[in-house]
Amino acid sequence: MTFDPSKVDYFIEEVFNKSKTFIRNFEGCSHLELHRDVMHPNVLYTYSIWKNTDCLNVYRNSELFKDTWAKTKVLFADKPRAFSLEKLQIV
Repeated sequence: MTFDPSKVDYFIEEVFNKSKTFIRNFEGCSHLELHRDVMHPNVLYTYSIWKNTDCLNVYRNSELFKDTWAKTKVLFADKPRAFSLEKLQIV
């Protein structure tokens, strides 16, 4: 997510930190992380692990997601991108 540089701290403190426990405790979520791009400090990534796609879709349709997303998307400086990944190997 590419944020307006002046909005990064607000996102971390007022949006992510206030919703992270609820997201992490949402049924089907087993892991949640927030990362920052070292070369572009206004680019942040969330990384979450879900039991399955059905659980993720229930979250995506929840009031928690809708509320969090509404507070997040107004802070962007560029269009967000999302990826769903499938683990192939652990080395």
